[in-house]
Amino acid sequence: MAEAYIVATARTAGGRKGGRLSGWHPADLAAAVLDSLIQRTGADPAQIEDVIMGCVMQAGEQSNNIARNAIMASKLPESVPGTSIDRQCGSSQQALHFAAQAVMSGTMDCVIAAGVESMTRVPMGTPSVLAAKAGLGHYKSPNIEQRYPNIVFSQFTGAEMMAEKYGLSKDDLDEYSYNSHQRAIAATQAGRFKDEIVPVKITRADGTTDTHTIDEGIRFDVSLDGIKGVKLIAENGKLTAASASQICDGASGVMVVNEKGLKALGIKPMARIHHLTMMGGDPVIMLDAPLHATERALQKAGMKIDDIDLFEVNEAFASVPTAWLKTTGADLSGSTSMAARSRSAIPWAAPAPS
Repeated sequence: MAEAYIVATARTAGGRKGGRLSGWHPADLAAAVLDSLIQRTGADPAQIEDVIMGCVMQAGEQSNNIARNAIMASKLPESVPGTSIDRQCGSSQQALHFAAQAVMSGTMDCVIAAGVESMTRVPMGTPSVLAAKAGLGHYKSPNIEQRYPNIVFSQFTGAEMMAEKYGLSKDDLDEYSYNSHQRAIAATQAGRFKDEIVPVKITRADGTTDTHTIDEGIRFDVSLDGIKGVKLIAENGKLTAASASQICDGASGVMVVNEKGLKALGIKPMARIHHLTMMGGDPVIMLDAPLHATERALQKAGMKIDDIDLFEVNEAFASVPTAWLKTTGADLSGSTSMAARSRSAIPWAAPAPS
């Protein structure tokens, strides 16, 4: 079977709710990433055989196949197809899985995996909320209700359950969140995100323009005392807005090819996709699935956690990576930041051969 290689990566800097990216239509924001991937590789746009794009809230400006709409807003030719993926928080990661599987099978040689979400313009829960208001029913069917009676599936509930299940205190979560910001600040100031970020032009309320290049969710003036003083999300809980990922606007993408695609592009790969694993879990606690998926992935790949030099865990709430670190024994110095990263990007990517 052919190998899958990543030859280019690009992303916008994240934007806060109502922040610097709120004036961008999500299709145009994703298009900026698609155009950047073409520019970074020098690829003939017609070489792109598919665009697979993750998006959770596929309603309004993100409806009607946001992947295809992003293509039409970009410089890619109309011949390039696109499809949108909804695996909730794992949507963009699943886009990468499908792209890698396509080039590994040989059915395609060059695919873009991407993701976009404007949580300002298409707020969290929009598809189900609008449907309910229109009298179009609810996703929880009678069979689901019978299996999970009187249960409201919620990440907020799951995050608190995670903290209890894995013996995490509020101090543990606050300290992790503070350190996450410190890592994001250090990485930004050192210019480590510079190469991957696509500069995006923004227009201020007064009509002046600027370029958005720094993740807006990073609190450069953060203090541990300030984090500890943030109000609890739930009464008697342990999590606050400071220990949860931001409501974010942004887009990202990677170009994935096989050996044939490498030769056609005439460039060296950045990384090789080493292994792909997907796993479901308890939908009530829901957020501890990455812990079990990591164990399965390591077993299937014949690897140990110490074989991984850099890892990234979906940090929807601080209780998730903190529990993951506790159960896996992974070295925290090999992690990225919650403040700068709000969704998974490149799982199980090994350094490419020179």
